[in-house]
Amino acid sequence: MADDSKASNVGGRYAQALFDLANDQNQVAAVEADLKSLKAALAESRDLRTLLYSPSFSAEDKGKGLIAIAAKAGFTVTTQKFLGLLSANGRASVLAAVIAGFEALSAKARGAVSAEVVTAVPLSDAQAKGVAAALRQALGKDPEISTRVDPAILGGIKVRVGSRLFDASLRSKLDSLKFALKRA
Repeated sequence: MADDSKASNVGGRYAQALFDLANDQNQVAAVEADLKSLKAALAESRDLRTLLYSPSFSAEDKGKGLIAIAAKAGFTVTTQKFLGLLSANGRASVLAAVIAGFEALSAKARGAVSAEVVTAVPLSDAQAKGVAAALRQALGKDPEISTRVDPAILGGIKVRVGSRLFDASLRSKLDSLKFALKRA
C-alpha cells in the first residue's frame, strides 16, 4: 500500500512539472491530448504495459519504446522530451499516475471537475448524459467524465470525484448486508 502512495506522489510531482512546462509554452491542450492518446494506448496494449511495468526492461529500452510511440503518434516535442526524461529517471512505471495527475491539473485550470464513472455494463448515450447532468447539478461545475466497465461491481454505479467516492453498486450493498447479517 505504501508503494502505491509513493508512486502516486512521484506521479503527481512529475505531472505538476509537466503541467507547469506546458502552461509556460501555451501547450496544455496539446500535451493533454497527447497524454489521453497515451492513456488509451496503455489501456489497450498489453505489450505497452509489459514494457512500462516489467523490471526486465532497462530504463533506456523503456525510453526508446516510449519515444518511438510518441514520434509515430505525432506527439508534441514537449511530450516526447518529457517521456524521455521520465524513462531516463527510471520512472516510466508511474506514467499512469502522471497522466491522471496532469488531467486533474488541467481540469482544475479550466474550472472543470474530473469524474471517474464505473459501471458493470457500458453506459448508453442517454445514461451518460443523465450521469453528467446529475453531476453538474450536484457539483455546480461541468464534469469531465471518464467511464470504465468493471463487471465485479455486479450492477449500479460508482462515481469518484477527486477524493470523494459515491458508491451505489450492488457489490457494496451486498457487502454491507453481509456485514449486518454477521453482526446480528
